Amino acid sequence: MKTVHASLEKLRIQIVRLPHAMGLELPSYQTVGSVGMDLRAAVRDTCTIPPGQRKAIPTGLSIWVPSGFEAQVRPRSGLAISNGILVLNSPGTIDSDYRGEIMVILGNLGGRDFSFSRGDRIAQLVVSPVVQVSWEEVECLPHSSRASGGFGHTGR
Repeated sequence: MKTVHASLEKLRIQIVRLPHAMGLELPSYQTVGSVGMDLRAAVRDTCTIPPGQRKAIPTGLSIWVPSGFEAQVRPRSGLAISNGILVLNSPGTIDSDYRGEIMVILGNLGGRDFSFSRGDRIAQLVVSPVVQVSWEEVECLPHSSRASGGFGHTGR
């Protein structure tokens, strides 16, 4: 079977590397098919998160997300399965009008201290289009086969 790679349109996003991120790699895709770009820790040396604790980790980066898009901070699956490390507000949304530093809120659900060093990959950044809605208040909603079935309803 032949592998087909679709041509992807590139979106240009402006990025500022803050002083404490000098010398670190900018976010990048690790493979041709990657959706997320790795974010790196802009800590001084080593940082440790004890079990059951959380910390906001600096990336040393600020970005300009064009109107109609958002950037999402997501966990890295390897850190989650191997160490119990999650991005607590996942996905963390970076709105198009935010200009501050990207911070990653990491939580340790594992059973031992989790330590990482300057430049380690701690999360992923995904840029996606968004739609803003306007509400139309109505008396009732159109019928669906699911109706008001709740969580787990379709598995019964």
